[in-house]
Amino acid sequence: MEFLSTYYIDVIKNHYIDLSGRATRKQYWLFFLVNFCLSLVLSLLGNIDGFIGTLFWLVYVLYCLALILPSLGIAARRLHDAGFSAWWLLLILVPILGPIVLLVFYVLPSTGPNRFDK
Repeated sequence: MEFLSTYYIDVIKNHYIDLSGRATRKQYWLFFLVNFCLSLVLSLLGNIDGFIGTLFWLVYVLYCLALILPSLGIAARRLHDAGFSAWWLLLILVPILGPIVLLVFYVLPSTGPNRFDK
């Protein structure tokens, strides 16, 4: 459970909308993994018929809305670690090619000291 505290909860608590600094590949991908798993579970529970399903669907929507800013923050810090500006996040608006380019940027190794160090 230590990785949950280090790589997920700390991102939400300490870096909610922090776009400065850097995030390692491990930090980014573990945050992504936990976020994906929680979203998947909540969306599956939202498919239950009746009031309980509606309740889980509402929790899922609120969860997704609450995690927009931390997700953007850690993505920007991951791009900084790879040596790119956070403005590259706008590539997500380009259909098909934009997300593929961002995925490549996210898996690139750290560049060492760069202009984004605090």
